[in-house]
Amino acid sequence: MQLTFKGIFLLLLIIVLGAIGGEAFAHGVNETTKSFLSGNSGIAFGPFLYIGAEHMLTGYDHLLFLVGVIFFLYKPKEVLLYVSFFTIGHSSTLLFGVLADISINAYLIDAIIALSIVYKGFDNMGGFDRFFGKQPNTKAAVLIFGLFHGFGLASKLQELHFSEDGLFWNLIGFNIGVEIGQFIALAVVLVLINVWRKYDSFIRFSSLTNMLLMAAGFLLIGFQLTGYFTS
Repeated sequence: MQLTFKGIFLLLLIIVLGAIGGEAFAHGVNETTKSFLSGNSGIAFGPFLYIGAEHMLTGYDHLLFLVGVIFFLYKPKEVLLYVSFFTIGHSSTLLFGVLADISINAYLIDAIIALSIVYKGFDNMGGFDRFFGKQPNTKAAVLIFGLFHGFGLASKLQELHFSEDGLFWNLIGFNIGVEIGQFIALAVVLVLINVWRKYDSFIRFSSLTNMLLMAAGFLLIGFQLTGYFTS
C-alpha cells in the first residue's frame, strides 16, 4: 500500500503531539518495573537493558528533541554525526550522575529538556538568523542538550533507590538499552521523514511541524515548572 503525504504527516503529528496525552507526562517507570528494581540485588544486565530500551521508547521528550535534530538532515553521515553527539552527551551524564550521586530536581531538569525541544524547533525555522542575526553551533548545542538529557535519565533512576550491588554493570546495561530504544525510534522516524521528503508538502508543512514541536516543548515546560512549584 502506497503511503500518501497526508498519512505520513499524520503519523509525524502523532509523534510530535504525543506528549499532550495525560499518561505521557508520566513516561517514567511502571509499577512492575519499580517492584523489580526495588527488590533487585546484584547484576541484572538483561533486565536493565530492557528497561533502558523501554524508557527511551516511551521517553517522548527525548524523542521529540531527536525528531527536531534530524528533521533537516538529509545525509546518513550527518544523522550519524549529530546522533553521536547526542549519545555522547546523555551517556556521559547518565553514568556520571548516578555513580557520583549528583541529585538534580527532576522537574527542573525535565523543564530544560523541554526547552531543548523548543530550541530545536526554533532553530529549524531559522529563528536565530532571523531574529538575532547569528546561528549557534548546532553540533555543540546538540551535545550540550544531550548532557541535560542524560541528567534527566539519571534523575529518573535515582528516584527508584535500587541496590548499589552490581550498580556499574546494571547502568551499562541500562545505557545500552537506551541506545537500542533510540535506534529503533530513529529508524521509524527516518523512514517516515525520508518518504515524506519525496512530496512537495514536506517543505510546505515543515514550518508547521516545527511550530508544533515548539508548542509541545512549551507545554512540557509549563507542566514541569508547575510540578516544581507545587511539589
